[in-house]
Amino acid sequence: MLFRILVWIVFIIGGGIGGFFLDKGLFSELWDNTYWHIVSFLIGVILLWIVIKISTNTGRTLARYRRVGNIPRMETNKLVKEGVYSCMRHPMHLGLMLFPVSFAFLLGSVSFILMIVPLEILLMVIMIILIEEPEVIKKFGEEYLEYKREVSFFNFKRDCLRLLFKGVEPKE
Repeated sequence: MLFRILVWIVFIIGGGIGGFFLDKGLFSELWDNTYWHIVSFLIGVILLWIVIKISTNTGRTLARYRRVGNIPRMETNKLVKEGVYSCMRHPMHLGLMLFPVSFAFLLGSVSFILMIVPLEILLMVIMIILIEEPEVIKKFGEEYLEYKREVSFFNFKRDCLRLLFKGVEPKE
C-alpha cells in the first residue's frame, strides 16, 4: 500500500515538475497564455469532479460488498462483482488514471498532458497487470479467473458508464 501511495506522489509531483521544465522549452507560448490557463483550469476542475465521483461511487461499492463477517475495515474477503464491478474489473483504477490528467490540466502544462500523462497511464496499466491482478488471483483463485474471463478490464459502453457514475448508498 505504501509503495502505491509513493508511486502516486511521484506521478503527480514529478509530472508537474517535469511538465513545467518541458513547457518552458517546448510550449512556452501556451505556458505564457492566460486564456490557455483559464480554459485548461476549467477542464481540470471538470476532470477532477469526475475523478471524485468515480472514486466515491466505486469506493462505496467496495465498502458495501467486500467484507463478510467481522474483519478490519480496509480488508476484503469477498470478490466484488456487484454494481459497476459487474461490467468492469478495474473501475476505481479508471477513475484514478484520470487524476494525473486532471492535475495536468489544472496546472496548464501541455507537456504534462501530452507527454507525461500517457506514460503514467501506461505505467498504471502495467502495475495493474503485474501487481494488482496477480494479488487478486492469489487471494480469490479460480473465482477471480472466471470473473476475469467474463468481465473486461475497462468497459466504456453506455450502460457500464452509467453504473460507474450512479450513486451508491453508503453502507450503514
